[in-house]
Amino acid sequence: MEVNHVRGVLFDLDGVITDTAKFHFMAWQKMAATLSIAIDEEFNETLKGVSRLDSLRRITALGGITLTHQDEERLMADKNATYLEYLETLGSKDILPGIMEFIEELRKFNIKIGVASISRNAPFILNKLNLTRYIDGVANPEHVKHSKPAPDIFLEGARLIDTPLRYCIGIEDSLAGIQSIRSANIRSIGVGVEGDITIATTNELSMELFKKFK
Repeated sequence: MEVNHVRGVLFDLDGVITDTAKFHFMAWQKMAATLSIAIDEEFNETLKGVSRLDSLRRITALGGITLTHQDEERLMADKNATYLEYLETLGSKDILPGIMEFIEELRKFNIKIGVASISRNAPFILNKLNLTRYIDGVANPEHVKHSKPAPDIFLEGARLIDTPLRYCIGIEDSLAGIQSIRSANIRSIGVGVEGDITIATTNELSMELFKKFK
């Protein structure tokens, strides 16, 4: 794939643009404690790239607890409220290394930028990071039927930036995210996870990488 064949780049948010994983962990840990369930960082790794409801159900399964729909909704709201409190500290300083430079490079070449995240807080986070003006479309997870690893969120992201899938690149840091990109028939860049192209850190992101696609 030549550089000039790329017309849109779809970013995951957490772990690619910024790192709010620690806030998710702290918020889930606090919520789980109300159910007398203890979760550690190793267990938290299994929640990455997983929807809020599925994360909650993995936690309750760990504790052998079954909740009503109403209790699930209440606990997810409690977790999100705690998470949003932590997010208030976010700012431009929390953009991961190399991301701002990469975004500016993409904009220079008129490549559209989308965000395909399962986080319902993506618009809020992007605003806190002062990135909203650079983004052409943010996929809303409430508007898709299936979460990652299904392709839905990346298909929606490509639709929002009005770019054919064959001209898109997806960037992810989780296995579920890479599977989602591949299921959408989009080329992938994996950050710390195996994609069509794999890099160790976001600092390696550059349009030069596009030349490596076959």
